[in-house]
Amino acid sequence: MKRITIDPVSRIEGHAKITIDLDADGRVASSQLHITQVRGFEKFVEGRPFYEMPGITARICGICPVSHLLASAKACDQIIAVNIPPAAKLLRMLLHYAQTVQSHALSFFYLSSPDILLGMDSDPAKRNVIGVIEKHPELARLGIELRKFGLTIIEGLAQERVHPSWVVPGGVATPMAAQLRDKTLAELPTAIAGTERTIRLFKSTFESLKEEIDHFGTKPTMYAGLVDDDGNLDLYDGRLRFVDAVGDVVEAGIAADRYAACIAEATLPHSYLKAPYYRPAGPVEGVYRVGPLGRINAIDQYGTPMADAEMIEFHERFGRPAHSSFLYHYARLIELLHALERIGNLLNEPMILDTHVRATAGVNAPEGVGMIEAPRGVLIHHYKVDEHGAMTWANLIVATGHNNFAIGNGITEVAEHFVDGNHLSEGMLNRLSALVRAYDPCFSCSTHASGQIEMKVELRDVRGEVVDEIESR
Repeated sequence: MKRITIDPVSRIEGHAKITIDLDADGRVASSQLHITQVRGFEKFVEGRPFYEMPGITARICGICPVSHLLASAKACDQIIAVNIPPAAKLLRMLLHYAQTVQSHALSFFYLSSPDILLGMDSDPAKRNVIGVIEKHPELARLGIELRKFGLTIIEGLAQERVHPSWVVPGGVATPMAAQLRDKTLAELPTAIAGTERTIRLFKSTFESLKEEIDHFGTKPTMYAGLVDDDGNLDLYDGRLRFVDAVGDVVEAGIAADRYAACIAEATLPHSYLKAPYYRPAGPVEGVYRVGPLGRINAIDQYGTPMADAEMIEFHERFGRPAHSSFLYHYARLIELLHALERIGNLLNEPMILDTHVRATAGVNAPEGVGMIEAPRGVLIHHYKVDEHGAMTWANLIVATGHNNFAIGNGITEVAEHFVDGNHLSEGMLNRLSALVRAYDPCFSCSTHASGQIEMKVELRDVRGEVVDEIESR
């Protein structure tokens, strides 16, 4: 038996490794994705005032802090039992779409475009963002500008680009300045044109990447995303919908406080990352995917004209639902275009400059659940408090966790198709990492300590021999 270890998986957020076991003939016998870090936020927030939770949980991640900020604030809104002012909701949504723009730009241009534009088998020393800058300087510049566009909106609203504290229970801290609205509207057409150009370029690579599209995690699964009452994607305030592997709606209209009836979490022996599944179907048939591919398969339409036109072409090319995990990249770019369209819609709302942006109250409910669509997928924050507002319990289910089973299955498929244990090449192993990157995972966000984590600890002597061990399940 031979073992291949990829440690670490590169160009992702967080820490992970992959192990592939080969049989005597060099064929793949098994594969595993190991998430090797633990996030303990659920435990160390206990005893803190609930109103500190948005600021605390935003520190879970430096890439998508806004997502945690918003999900946390929505949970706190339920604890104080208020309807936030209309302007505050518009501003939260604007912040959220700006976050989506900067995150999707980071994922595609910085992390995944080296594989797509330079080739899976290209020189690993140059297969990075520097290599993209050298070979495709205009595209690299576009990626920088798109990410800057999103971050500038975040900074303009919240006065901070990373870990802002502007979103608070009951609304937001300050209103929007007219100058920021006008500046953003003026820059928006350039951002939209650049995104359209990028989508055209990406579509031109389909023929050269056909083998990857056909073998990058294509096992049919369920899909999940948040939609409004008309079936449009609703990243901020939608209700959860599950569709099955042929695209039929299995369950819809799931409010945030009902998530536990639909989502269960399995514990895996080789990873600190739990594996959620659709509870009524069980951990085998109930595997589902979230994020851009999950959303484009679960929604009826985006609800904005340019993104809807691209969605029609997407499904005409690859079916509905489309199963290849490589298509996360395609869906991510379409969603980036949708986010820019929604930013334009929000900025043209007359109420966006209203100065009444916060409602205040004390503890009026013992618990609250906030649910939004983070760039990587459905994000859930569930809090319980005592009568004084001190946190007594928290549970967070983060987007990457939802995809855990599917990522593991995809790694096995990629390994079985591309890896030849008798003639290994760097390009083969890069494809395993590229499968993980397609999901744009955030592993530092995704592990958590609610419930018992299956764990085995070994004590070894100086010769490396096991002298004692303890196991929990």
